[in-house]
Amino acid sequence: MNASDTTFSVQSVFADFKALTKTGLALSVVFSSLAGYLLGVSDEHPFSWITLMLLAIGGYCMVGASNVYNQIIERDLDALMDRTKNRPIPAGRVSVRGAFIFGCILTIIGVGILYSINPKSAMFGAVSIFLYTSIYTPLKTVTPLSVFAGAFPGAIPFMLGWVACTNDFDIEAGTLFLIQFFWQFPHFWSIGWFLYDDYKKGGFFMLPTGEKDKKTALQIILYTIWLIIVSVFPVTGITGSLRLSIVAAALVLLLGVWMLVYAVKLYNKMDAQSAKKLMLVSVSYISLLQVIYIADKFLR
Repeated sequence: MNASDTTFSVQSVFADFKALTKTGLALSVVFSSLAGYLLGVSDEHPFSWITLMLLAIGGYCMVGASNVYNQIIERDLDALMDRTKNRPIPAGRVSVRGAFIFGCILTIIGVGILYSINPKSAMFGAVSIFLYTSIYTPLKTVTPLSVFAGAFPGAIPFMLGWVACTNDFDIEAGTLFLIQFFWQFPHFWSIGWFLYDDYKKGGFFMLPTGEKDKKTALQIILYTIWLIIVSVFPVTGITGSLRLSIVAAALVLLLGVWMLVYAVKLYNKMDAQSAKKLMLVSVSYISLLQVIYIADKFLR
């Protein structure tokens, strides 16, 4: 084997690693965890670079493991859909056995690292894998309620960071959980909308009514409104040490209105392009919200 073959082989393995763990998604989840950690920092719970690094690595392993198990379970269905048919398992580049061993290694490393932070973090990490793999994934081909089931593990990362910092699950952690919980619905329903035809090939039920109709679009609007309410709620001062200043709450509200505008546009236009724009706005929303929360904490 010459140098070019070796380089190609390494690049291929790395590409399959990214595909199996869904690097883009995993990194966004890790970002949420780190944001939650920073929000938990206080005189009682001082900042630690080591804990932050462990949370990032452990969190990536846990998300990566969930994605690996998901792709093992859905390998035959992935082969039917254009966007997933070239994933490592359905394409035959990685065996089911190899993927399962890889998923187990990620799980062990992830749980172990999170446990070194504190047992509660490890517990929530393990629960997220179980819910994602054993509840959400099987339900995707059975009922639109799969999105509701998937919203629980999907909402854990933001809250997990707080727990990793404080070793406590309280009203602050619960509020962070609710923010990301309600965010899941407009985000994933917009994805289910513009990828409707591809999902249909795999037999996935992602939209609340099962169809791209006004009722689905209306639910997207309603859950976006709930998201806005929960996101600005810390300004009331009744969410413990998790607080928002008036200025930060106004910025978060403007973000929510921005997202709501695109939800209404989807209701009016009922097309895939509007759904895709809403999805992109929702990704920006959750990231910018977390940045505002962090900036408000350390600047006021």
